[in-house]
Amino acid sequence: MLQSSGHLATEGPFCRKGRSDFHKLISINKHQKKGTIMKNILVALTLMVFSTSAFAGSCPMMAGKVKSKIEQAQKLHDAGMKAHSDGKHGKSEELLNKALDLFKS
Repeated sequence: MLQSSGHLATEGPFCRKGRSDFHKLISINKHQKKGTIMKNILVALTLMVFSTSAFAGSCPMMAGKVKSKIEQAQKLHDAGMKAHSDGKHGKSEELLNKALDLFKS
């Protein structure tokens, strides 16, 4: 490489020796980055696999809660419709609003 004075560089980052050391550093850094990336990917995949199986056990519990709310809402609905048929519209609205509130919480 030529220096600004027109002479070949014999020292510093622009000479052959300096450049090969620089390339060695870059090469080492690339390998370190690849290893770190691979470790991060492996950790992420492991967490995803084990976390999904942990949450899989909660599905029956959630289904039970939904079923319970549906049954309660159905009872309130039936009572509200009976009150409506009997002409008790205030009571009907109260019961039907309670049924709706079950699904808001």
